[in-house]
Amino acid sequence: MYNLLLTLILFVSVLIIIAVMMQPSKTNDAMSSLTGGADDLFAKQKPRGFEAFMQKVTVVLGIAFFILALALAWYSSK
Repeated sequence: MYNLLLTLILFVSVLIIIAVMMQPSKTNDAMSSLTGGADDLFAKQKPRGFEAFMQKVTVVLGIAFFILALALAWYSSK
């Protein structure tokens, strides 16, 4: 059981890395910090399509990682 949990947590951690790397970048350039970002009128829109999907996948994988880490800690303490 310990090996199964360890394998699952390693697999989920690799999937989290892939999911985070696939998300689109939201960085602003240096000029935006000087102007206050006023040129981004629609920057506060809700994510749609692929971006929303990737955010949901990342949240689900994060929750799965947390649950697996707790289960692994609980199992290894016995």
